[in-house]
Amino acid sequence: MSAEKSSAWRRVGQLLIDIPEKYVSSLAFLTLFVVFVVQIFFRYVLNRPLIWPYELSIFAFIWTAVLGACFAKRYNAHVVFSLVYDRMSPLGQLIFRLIGNFLIFTAFSIALYPTFDFVKFMRIDKSVALKIPFDIAFGPYLIFLALIIGRVGYDLYTDIRKLAKGEVR
Repeated sequence: MSAEKSSAWRRVGQLLIDIPEKYVSSLAFLTLFVVFVVQIFFRYVLNRPLIWPYELSIFAFIWTAVLGACFAKRYNAHVVFSLVYDRMSPLGQLIFRLIGNFLIFTAFSIALYPTFDFVKFMRIDKSVALKIPFDIAFGPYLIFLALIIGRVGYDLYTDIRKLAKGEVR
């Protein structure tokens, strides 16, 4: 495959990852914010509380949190408590990363099918006000699992290569 075709496929792959991580999570956050403001306006200004904004804001929060976590993993920007990790040698840090990433990779891989099965089962239940099937509400968790498995798997691959090549001392 030529370098030009490889670059085109890489851009397409990056776009497919960007859609849930950047664009859908941003749209979900915007929805959360707008619905929250609508809810406040109707409740406190018009004294006519609505049911649907609360329901939609919960679904938007789930989508924002789960897909936003995927975006944070892209840059390893999650909150960490690294008091011990920072004091270790580069080799010790690599070993800790391998252990932690292996545990996450294994747990999320084991959870993938049961989660899919549960989300599929939730299709039969709908939300009260908007009648949104719960598989749509909880579906992004499957995307989260798949993206995190992929990112952690790639981190494992690069760290194992570093260890095998002896690049870390």
